[in-house]
Amino acid sequence: MPYKNKYNKKVASNSTKGFTLIELIIVVLMIAILTAIATPSWVLSVNIQHLNSSQNQIYRAIQQAKSKAKLRKETWQFSLREKDGIVQWAVNPAKYGEFIPSGIHWHNLEPNIRVDKYKNDKDEYETTLDSPGRKTITGPWRVQFNYHGNTNGQLGRITLTTQYTGKIKRCVIVSTLIGTIRTGREHSKSKNGKYCY
Repeated sequence: MPYKNKYNKKVASNSTKGFTLIELIIVVLMIAILTAIATPSWVLSVNIQHLNSSQNQIYRAIQQAKSKAKLRKETWQFSLREKDGIVQWAVNPAKYGEFIPSGIHWHNLEPNIRVDKYKNDKDEYETTLDSPGRKTITGPWRVQFNYHGNTNGQLGRITLTTQYTGKIKRCVIVSTLIGTIRTGREHSKSKNGKYCY
């Protein structure tokens, strides 16, 4: 309801001021456009964080298998598999005649993490860790360490990617017989036929 100011003129009350429907629609559209622009980079950032976290878990687990082998003076192994679309890892004592011993406790990686099992453009597999018969690329995979902390001749790498960002890779590499373990990431140029180093 209008009121009079000190000059005795009618002035509209503040309660009638506000946004029009058109102005509200424009603000909502601007927010939607900004969200659509920011969402892909945010999702990519989250996926890269999950990939880095998974790489760190694998690296620490392989180091743990090596340490336990030296500490307990027996052969220990790091085991990896994919089950129902989830990558799982375990650190366990090795058993003669069993590639992966039964009854071990498995730990899950993030649900969108995958083991890279495909050939690159150099016709090479990025994942080369020991698997049954050394011929399968579907896993399971393992690396064993003897009581000195040396590998039992099982060199190779596990290369991880995500379900949504296949070109971004992280790898953990067992590179020497004395059990040297290191991490790597994807590169645009290959080195010894591999892009993750």
